[in-house]
Amino acid sequence: MNITLKRLLAGFLVLAIGIAAGDAFAQKKPPKRSFTKITGDLYRVQNNFHFSVVLDTKDGVIVTDPVNAEFATWVKAEVKKRFNKPIKYLILSHDHRDHIAGGEVFTDTATVIAHENTRANIIAEKRPTAVPDLTFANSMKVELGGKTVELSYVGPSHSNSMIVMNFTNERTIYIVDLFTKNRVGFKGLADSYWPGWINALKKVESMDFDTLAPGHGALGTRADLAAHRTYYEDLYKAVLDGARAGKSLAELQGSIKLEKYKSLGMYGKWFKMNIEGIYKRVTLQRRGN
Repeated sequence: MNITLKRLLAGFLVLAIGIAAGDAFAQKKPPKRSFTKITGDLYRVQNNFHFSVVLDTKDGVIVTDPVNAEFATWVKAEVKKRFNKPIKYLILSHDHRDHIAGGEVFTDTATVIAHENTRANIIAEKRPTAVPDLTFANSMKVELGGKTVELSYVGPSHSNSMIVMNFTNERTIYIVDLFTKNRVGFKGLADSYWPGWINALKKVESMDFDTLAPGHGALGTRADLAAHRTYYEDLYKAVLDGARAGKSLAELQGSIKLEKYKSLGMYGKWFKMNIEGIYKRVTLQRRGN
């Protein structure tokens, strides 16, 4: 083997080791976490791109979506350190694993609450979380330490189990996946129902609140919610009209632009995926001429 070939092989070996080391570093990089006040006794907790909320009361603490067991353990420790009170309730927004995994971390002290469909889906699909102790069909009120949380089922929308949580004393609604401020929908809008999603946003708009604390992205307002709903209304109409006219997905992805929404986050990457997500669901129920 000549010297040049040996040097070349040595260079490849160093490069391979460097890539492997970089991958290992990336895998070990700790998640971005925070515990910040929204208003009053309501706090927002972060695990990378997922957010939940925590309510402190004089008689104990209410936590929401655990995200995963590691994050839930971190939240539990932070609650102990900050408030030194028991966690009395864990409330789940819906049944999707990326938001509700790890609920078992809280069950030593907390009663788990969710919509009845969430419980059914957790059991049927073997979600890695605690099975809810209490469920409801349409609405439920949770009261603790002088604070009230109004739970409302918003119908088949993003999942068939979605609820929103109105922390009435803090005038803040925790809303997961249905709304993200100044952004198009997430990729292909998996597990979505149309026009149920739009109807769910209208239902939230009718509620009494000042602030929206979404499961992803920045805090929002009623105006932000209306803007998000309008985006979906315009997109749904465009896709439905095209499907009724017998147009293919490729034709719609090439013709539907909705130029006024180009400034929304992830428009360039996800807009055509949004079209596909709605088209797939619309064409299950509609037939072109």
